Amino acid sequence: MNYPTEQNPTPFAQTYFHGTKADLALGDLIEAGYNSNFGKRKNAKYIFLTATLDAAIWGAELASGEGRGRIFLVEPTGPLEDDPDLTDKKFPGNPTKSYRSTDPFKVVGEVSHWKSHSEELVIAMKAQLEKLKDQGIDSLNDE
Repeated sequence: MNYPTEQNPTPFAQTYFHGTKADLALGDLIEAGYNSNFGKRKNAKYIFLTATLDAAIWGAELASGEGRGRIFLVEPTGPLEDDPDLTDKKFPGNPTKSYRSTDPFKVVGEVSHWKSHSEELVIAMKAQLEKLKDQGIDSLNDE
C-alpha cells in the first residue's frame, strides 16, 4: 500500500460550498446564464462559491425560488476571482472567502446537516437587501 508521505502527499483539491435552492445531484455542473438571486436578477454572468459554511448558509437562505435551501460541495472547473460585492472597500480581505467565476462548478457532495440563521436575522437581511434595491444600489456583479 502507498501511504501519504512528505514526498507522496495525498492529493486533495480545495472544496468550496454553494448555497442554493436548486435541486442538484452529484456530478451536475452549476453554470452561469441563469437568473441571479441578487441585483437586477437578470441572467447571471457569474456563478458564486465560498470557502466558508456561514456564507453558503446565507446563499441557501437568500436564494430565490420555492425549494428548500441546500448547500453543495463544489469544485471549480476554471479560475476564480474575488466576489466584488463582498470584498474590496466593503469588506477588505474577503473575510467570507467568496468568489465568482464564469466557468462551471462541479457538484461533488452535499452538506446534509447545517444550522440556519434565526428567522429574525434572515428577515432582517432580506429587508436590508430590499432597502439597497430601493435605493438603486445594485450588485457589482450586474456590471
